[in-house]
Amino acid sequence: MITKKIYTAQAYAVGGREGKITSDDGVISLKLKMDNKGTATNPEQLFAAGYAACFESTIHVMARQYKITLKGTGVNALVDFGQDNDGGYEIGVNLEVSLLGLDNESANLLIQEAHKNCPYSKATRNNINVNIKLVKEIS
Repeated sequence: MITKKIYTAQAYAVGGREGKITSDDGVISLKLKMDNKGTATNPEQLFAAGYAACFESTIHVMARQYKITLKGTGVNALVDFGQDNDGGYEIGVNLEVSLLGLDNESANLLIQEAHKNCPYSKATRNNINVNIKLVKEIS
């Protein structure tokens, strides 16, 4: 539960997966398309971008808290969209985390702490599958 609101993001969607989304400040103005081919995106790509950015930021916060120096970081979020056993739809997330120059113990500590504290991880916890993997480099 939010006890002190810091920021409210606002976006307007019209036309669903074949429509358009626009942020209230006009920074985001994108066409949506089911197959996301060409010049359109889809909600899963937007979710992947937000989760990757938020998770990486949380890694930096945790590194400062644990006094761990970071030499290079990156997060690749892969958001799967598919059907569940009931014929409905679901998403799942795989996060590939690159923490250059860290030993595995420190890297795994930061990943675990980031997953505990990242707002996206909190929002998805016990709702969808989120798998996190430490990788050498994001390509």
